[in-house]
Amino acid sequence: MQTVLKDLDTRMNSALEVLAREFAGVRTGRASAGLLESVRVDYYGNPTPISQMASVSVPDARTLVIQPWEAAQLKEVEKAIMKSDLGIQPVNDGKVIRLTMPTPTEERRKQLVKNVHKMAEDARVAVRNVRREANDKLKALAKDKKAPITEDEERRGHDQIQKTTDKFIAKIDELLKKKEQEIMSF
Repeated sequence: MQTVLKDLDTRMNSALEVLAREFAGVRTGRASAGLLESVRVDYYGNPTPISQMASVSVPDARTLVIQPWEAAQLKEVEKAIMKSDLGIQPVNDGKVIRLTMPTPTEERRKQLVKNVHKMAEDARVAVRNVRREANDKLKALAKDKKAPITEDEERRGHDQIQKTTDKFIAKIDELLKKKEQEIMSF
């Protein structure tokens, strides 16, 4: 039963981490290095994340500065940013690339909030699926003749699974609330 609960916690935690990474990639009008997570640059024939081939800094709330470790890669980084769906025009000064975040319109903010709500709901569904699988494993353990668990232990296990699920749903809601405030406040 303990392995079922540990597996439950690990899998729910990974669903939460995936949501946090997705939220980091949502453009809010505020500069964040996480915006570049999905951008891949052709680095000697290999699609490489910008963070693995350049230093990314945030000098102020609305600007990202990308400085490739090899100056020859400047054009490739610029090309990759233009191809991406970020919707930001890079400014190349020969040494670094600057990305200035435009302030999103009210309509765009509402669309971003809708997208963020959908991401959070997908994470909730993932957590609930993990809960269902854990409950099924617990029921199978209760029916297993080799390592039977009592009805009381099964009930306690189901209660523990529900408490863990509620805890992770609350964390998802908290992340959603923070991201929503970040989107609407800028």
